[in-house]
Amino acid sequence: MQATDAKLLDRIAGHFAESARLKSEAARVLGEPIAQAGQLLARSLKGGGKVLACGNGGSAADAQHFAAELVNRFEAERPPLAAVALTTDSSNLTSIANDYAWEQVFSKQLRALGRRGDVLLAISTSGNSRNVLEALPVAHELGVRVIALTGNGGGKMAATLKSDDVHICVPHKKTARIQEVHLLVLHCLCDAIDMQLFGSPA
Repeated sequence: MQATDAKLLDRIAGHFAESARLKSEAARVLGEPIAQAGQLLARSLKGGGKVLACGNGGSAADAQHFAAELVNRFEAERPPLAAVALTTDSSNLTSIANDYAWEQVFSKQLRALGRRGDVLLAISTSGNSRNVLEALPVAHELGVRVIALTGNGGGKMAATLKSDDVHICVPHKKTARIQEVHLLVLHCLCDAIDMQLFGSPA
């Protein structure tokens, strides 16, 4: 077996160290907005609302992951919760992009499915994803509250949010590190929802 490259091992260790450092730092600044988002989600779901999630690329995978954790379950057995990832219907996505514009793939679905009392989870590592940005004014028009999950200062999304929206902005510039914290945030939100609606798991 070929000897392992020491430089490669050091590089891998560096990724782990940087990720751990960021998560520790982020816990201090993101705890409050994560708690606010968890409370907002629990109130919406308890009141008969639903969660609509969107994002691109890795953020699309995160949107689908979060919706699956709610519809199926997170760590404890409990009833299914209403959540839809706006990233999964290829016919909707391609027809909207083809007939109108890629920028409208989430806003048009939100206009069709969103109702007052729902929550839009808008995920963009840069905060500048145009199709995610276009969904925000539609959410505000419909009375759908917004939880923005971003990084790198929040980009254009930060300026688009209203005072009653929740902004969870990872304090880092590198996409991979931001996405790693996003996943942890989503798991925190799942746990917060379950704790508030069904009690702390054993």
